[in-house]
Amino acid sequence: MTRDTEAERRALAERLTVSGELRSRGWRAAVEAVPRERFLAAGVFLPEEGGWWRPVTPGSVGDEAWVEIAYRDESLVTQLDGHLTADRVGEPVRGIPTSSSTVPSTVVGMVEALDVRDGQRVLEVGTGTGYSTALLCHRLGEDQVTSVEVDPDVAARADAALEAVGYSTWTVIGDGLLGHPLRAPYDKVIATCAVRRIPYAWVRQTRPGGTILATVGSWAYGTGLARVTVGEDGSAEGRIIRRASFMPARSQAAVPPAGDLSARAAYPDSERVTPIDPRVLEEWMPALLAQLAVPGAQFVKALGEDGEQSYLFDTERESFAHLRAGPGGWTVRQGGPVALWDRVEEALAGWQETGRPGIETVRLRITPRAHTYWLEGRLAMRWEHQVG
Repeated sequence: MTRDTEAERRALAERLTVSGELRSRGWRAAVEAVPRERFLAAGVFLPEEGGWWRPVTPGSVGDEAWVEIAYRDESLVTQLDGHLTADRVGEPVRGIPTSSSTVPSTVVGMVEALDVRDGQRVLEVGTGTGYSTALLCHRLGEDQVTSVEVDPDVAARADAALEAVGYSTWTVIGDGLLGHPLRAPYDKVIATCAVRRIPYAWVRQTRPGGTILATVGSWAYGTGLARVTVGEDGSAEGRIIRRASFMPARSQAAVPPAGDLSARAAYPDSERVTPIDPRVLEEWMPALLAQLAVPGAQFVKALGEDGEQSYLFDTERESFAHLRAGPGGWTVRQGGPVALWDRVEEALAGWQETGRPGIETVRLRITPRAHTYWLEGRLAMRWEHQVG
């Protein structure tokens, strides 16, 4: 497409300013300068009923329709199943989103929270389409930005888009979670993917006093944006500053439980009534607390012959919890060496007793040996996850 989108970029910046996400002059200039549509050249997949995805490319719709799509304040899926892009299919398809152009308000909110200063060096984990990389390059200068992308095809498209708008930054193809030193130390590290826990490799690559900003959690919701500061002793400490939702880092993505779920939970070690309604795990803070209480577990909802049912599976520990609604409330059946629901129940009961504090009260500390989480002012609610 050849149409200039200056008006749309200015309108986007104004919307984000009014919403409170865009607060500084430098980032507003970046939003007004970087054309989002250039980073969507391979097209996008738009959701349709029944789990289908409709491919849309710049050539399949007119300029006006394409610009309207590109400047929506919503996440636009750019890849399915780790390989499929919209320019490779002509009809609606099914698939699992594996790459996207994140909601502009989320991107801008994150870079504002990064609190960068002129001259600082930034490592971005997860180049994706390259749109956020371009914003960083405009704000700091391309020599100050290194971006890591695990998917070679995604990286190639991002590099092409960055060059098309005048940036040539350090884009590294590889797994940034492995801790390759790259150009460390960095003043700031920002991850545009979700991780189960912040890798200590990122702490090693950040100078003392530097900041790491990453979404922690492995569920589709109940994840939080963590901001931690690296200390002189090699630890990092901070807090969850807001809700956040990103696709999981490829190396940390959990494989969804497959097969007959009821069969996998057929032989429990115990059964009892629980006072906690598992539907509370559809709320953000309870879902985050559950992940802290049983790291590695996955939460699955199902509708069986006996009505609504919920499952927790921890395949590594070979444990499960099966919750089923009945006339007298919810019954939980548990099996394996770890009583998953007991731990979740304890965390949620403590949270309710302390007045249901918000996600911003979660603090965390990272060391080479452990990740520790606790609720601010409530030290009894504490979880330590050993590393290795």
